[in-house]
Amino acid sequence: MSSRTRDLPVDLPDGATRAAAGIAVVLVAQLMLVLDATVVNVALPHIGTDLGFGAASLSWVLNAYTLAFGGLLLLGGRLGDVLGRRRLFVVGLALFTLSSLLGGLAQSPGELVAARAAQGVGAALAAPSVLALLTTSAPDDAARSRAFALFAAVSSGGASVGLLLGGIVTDLGSWRWTMFINVPIGLAVLALVGATVSETPRRPGRFDVVGAATSTLGAVAIVWALIGAPEHGWTSARTLGGFALGVVLLAVLARTETRIAHPIIQPALLRDGRRVAALAMMALLMAGQLAVFFLVVQFDENVLGLGPVATGFAFLPLSLGIFTVSRITPRLVARFGAPPLLLAGATSVTTSYVLLSQLGTGSTFAGSVLLPMVLNGVGAGLMFMPLTSTVLTGVEPEHAGAASGLLQTMQQLGGAIGVAVIVSVYAAGAVPGEVVPGLEAAFLTAGLLGALAVATAATLVLRGRAGRRPAAAGGEPAALAVEAEAA
Repeated sequence: MSSRTRDLPVDLPDGATRAAAGIAVVLVAQLMLVLDATVVNVALPHIGTDLGFGAASLSWVLNAYTLAFGGLLLLGGRLGDVLGRRRLFVVGLALFTLSSLLGGLAQSPGELVAARAAQGVGAALAAPSVLALLTTSAPDDAARSRAFALFAAVSSGGASVGLLLGGIVTDLGSWRWTMFINVPIGLAVLALVGATVSETPRRPGRFDVVGAATSTLGAVAIVWALIGAPEHGWTSARTLGGFALGVVLLAVLARTETRIAHPIIQPALLRDGRRVAALAMMALLMAGQLAVFFLVVQFDENVLGLGPVATGFAFLPLSLGIFTVSRITPRLVARFGAPPLLLAGATSVTTSYVLLSQLGTGSTFAGSVLLPMVLNGVGAGLMFMPLTSTVLTGVEPEHAGAASGLLQTMQQLGGAIGVAVIVSVYAAGAVPGEVVPGLEAAFLTAGLLGALAVATAATLVLRGRAGRRPAAAGGEPAALAVEAEAA
């Protein structure tokens, strides 16, 4: 027997098997929540025909979920801190699973939209607890880094996998299976979570009623205004009124959170410049990604002539890029630190947007779409885990739910802003009955958002280099310097 073989551990640490099972169960739930944001996209024409939706009202099949999910995430994070994260995860997942069943059985537009809104409420209750439960389930720092990397792969790749899955089940069965598919998965997770995931301690203290109301209603008002902006116009009374109401409510929230003992958002979370930069980059990344998903789907189906299943498969290069890179990202962070990876990832994603701006009627998938999809997937894979780690590093355990809720709120609001802005730019240059006019301006707008992410990442790189100089002068061991930067 070689010395290398003898050095391998014979026994796993106590609780390692249960911890791994708990992480797997929670990640399956996260995948289901992420998939639901896009799985119905390619089924929308079938839904509209079957249930008799009008052209304008059909968008609410997507928007009802986004509005409830994005608006209630901060509340869901705080409730998990107060009531116990596993408890709220179970409640939210149960509501999501039941709503999926009711959505699949819907016989009218109103019933389906109501079910989608209820799904969003369930997702908002469950999603903030996912990261917190991953943090508490991991037995050590290395396992926690691997869990974050898997979470990043699931969260970033799940949207494109949702397009593929939605196309398959719609083509082979019915649009209703985009809803029904959640039911067995949800029931399996609910059956396993009690045996594999430990409850977290409740955080004592009074509940911040004013903070909960203003954060929820403020976020809902902004998301509602953004969703309607492409249809009603950016200067319409509806859009401006929604923004104004949201800003006023968030101003009340900011004032309240600095004056009470147990705020829904800890002001200390926003005093760390690196955390704020990571939150901004997450919003910018999602702003470009979700809008590009929408535009590339239209191009693939209406210009290249791909069907729902083929369109879903067209996103596989992006998904595979994310999953492949996410496997090695923890090691890259440990070696180079988070900021250089964020800069490289943002640059790669931005380059993909610029390449997509060149799409035209003579473009082919292999010649014009494949390379941008690969670059986008690699870039997103480099970014998601370091962003997640940067936001959650240094957060006290009792505030982990609030921090993860804040992170996912930025994801949802970023996505809503990106879709509203980029689709509005596209519509301004669009020609009825044609897809290509307007694409160049829309993708370049996504590229501008990506450039802002590149600039933000560059500030983190410069800040990291400045922080290392005193450490080197003081003789800090290199391993500690790397560890600190990776954090």
